Amino acid sequence: MNGIPGKTVVVVGAGRGLGRGIARAFAEADGSVIAVARTGDDLAELAGATPDVRTEIADAADEKVAFRLVERYEPEILVLVAGAVPVMRPLQEQTWETFSVNWHGDVRIAFGWLRAALLKPLPPGSLVVVVSSGAAVKGSPLSGGYAGAKATQRFMAAYARDESRRAGLGITVTTVLPGMTPFGDVGRQGIRAYAARDGIPEPEFIARLGVPLTPESAGDALVELARADPAAISAGYLLTDDGLRALPPQ
Repeated sequence: MNGIPGKTVVVVGAGRGLGRGIARAFAEADGSVIAVARTGDDLAELAGATPDVRTEIADAADEKVAFRLVERYEPEILVLVAGAVPVMRPLQEQTWETFSVNWHGDVRIAFGWLRAALLKPLPPGSLVVVVSSGAAVKGSPLSGGYAGAKATQRFMAAYARDESRRAGLGITVTTVLPGMTPFGDVGRQGIRAYAARDGIPEPEFIARLGVPLTPESAGDALVELARADPAAISAGYLLTDDGLRALPPQ
């Protein structure tokens, strides 16, 4: 088992929701955590609750930011959580601009940071976790291009994993697909939209989802993943409140 203490951990999209829970969990596991987000107020709240966390206010979709922060911190664990909140409408009510929000956000973020991780490269033995969504395998008919963008993140992580192997870099890349949860902006928007479509109250829709994934349980699961033998880490996982479940190869 590999330990966390002393390892440099960069969490991109750490300002709120699952990203904040992941950053706090790594800090509590004695990692040296750098939390990246666009909103200073969110980072200030995180740092106030978790004083050992360092913060970087930056736009994760800017590829220059990815290269600059990878160069500065040389993380041994890199977690990519950041993304855009999709516009929740049926397909026919979307415009191309609303439909493609997550392609310009989520996909671009994963692309830039994976490139930086491979080209720098990160230290041998490092781990990159791309946090996608269960929508990548289940679909999401009210969120425009969201599901497709999340599936593309999963493909890109698999490509990066293979490129690391081919180049002998020793970087492990995996994708984690969380289920829908009310503890995040994307999940709350989705719950509101799907409950309205089904004509039921939001609490009833949430009850249908079962025990919700929390930021704390997401953080615990990723810390456990980072402690695993790299050879045992699968290319992708579903994440629920019960923990991680390996997905079959794509």
